[in-house]
Amino acid sequence: MKRSNTWIKQLGGIGAALLFSTSAVGITREITAVFRPDPANPMQNKFENTTPLSTVCANHMPSRCKQLNIFSLRAPEFRARTIAPVLANHEDERQGFMVKVPSDWRDLQVTHVMTGETETVQMRMAGIGTPWDVPRPPGVSAWARPGQSWQSVWANAPSPCVSTGFLVASTNAAAYFWLVPEGAGACSRKTAQDLSYINLAQMEYAYEIKTPNPLGMSSGLYRGSLTYSMGPRADFDFGDVVIPVQNAITFNFALSVEHSLRVDIPPGGNRIELIPEGGWQAWLNRGRTPARLYRDQTFRIAASSRFKMQLECSIVMGNTCGLRNGTGDEVPVQVAVTLPGGIDGQGDQAVRRRPLRLDGSGTELFQPLFYVNDRPGTLHFEVLRDDMGEMLKQPGSTYSGVATVMWDSQI
Repeated sequence: MKRSNTWIKQLGGIGAALLFSTSAVGITREITAVFRPDPANPMQNKFENTTPLSTVCANHMPSRCKQLNIFSLRAPEFRARTIAPVLANHEDERQGFMVKVPSDWRDLQVTHVMTGETETVQMRMAGIGTPWDVPRPPGVSAWARPGQSWQSVWANAPSPCVSTGFLVASTNAAAYFWLVPEGAGACSRKTAQDLSYINLAQMEYAYEIKTPNPLGMSSGLYRGSLTYSMGPRADFDFGDVVIPVQNAITFNFALSVEHSLRVDIPPGGNRIELIPEGGWQAWLNRGRTPARLYRDQTFRIAASSRFKMQLECSIVMGNTCGLRNGTGDEVPVQVAVTLPGGIDGQGDQAVRRRPLRLDGSGTELFQPLFYVNDRPGTLHFEVLRDDMGEMLKQPGSTYSGVATVMWDSQI
């Protein structure tokens, strides 16, 4: 094997003994991606493409593929053949070897298999390679031109395609790979000698995808598909002489969202004692009524998904919870929440002392802007001064009740 800026490798004889089906069939490929929040990279909120790579991006140019954010696949079942001879120096590129792929972005809809929620994925083709064989004579030398070897013709991509330096060859066959910029047209090569046939065996291609923001998606599996046509003037177009056996290629997408929502309250944090600022003794010594009874209870939260918060009460007083003493006297307790930075409430507002109400108003949607991992928040419990009058008339009395706070990702 000779190696320079171009890879050239001898192929075993491909020959012309290719079998072609006469029925129109399609090619199907699966594209899989997953979002799983990474505590080590909380700002990296993107899907990871988990589709296995073919040779081009796996072995030949992995760094370049990563830089371009493209992925390669192979369709070994792909076949195409000429329906007429290819004449030397033909004027119309459609009468010889040409490839045109759908390099513009195309939308497809993916749907949550349980909830029916929909999101949009975008896809485009970003590279193409179709191993070919021709009769010998003239073999691969049919592509040579004065002052230019046939290897140079194929290793250096024709405009608008872009070279990768990939070429493997034998005396009558070769495999190449070219990159295709967004919005590019056809890329073609003109033979310098007549060829009675050109056969294409398998197809390797690169694609690029744009996935939706997973932070705004529900946990679970989303599925969708996108079909491209194949044939003359179709999405995958090989001209008017080289005709593919298959008439379509379908990509089935499966996007898996695995969100994290975890709330940790320190030991004993589920028992709340409401006291004045500075404690009861300080207020008793002064002989004054406290401004309020309160307790700020911290918690830690990890969230990569939208969620809502709800309040339930053992004693209901209006739109909040109540406390009751042994003789049946009741007072309302106000409950509120402060969430860490990076979690916004409705209208892109920071969440600071947001009231928790029984009807859920104001806490229907909290949206992480990135993966918030193990950050502190606070639950605020408070009996206001105006509600303390009856309590203070009964010194030594204990008021109690149960307030249940829920963080719910099912919106």
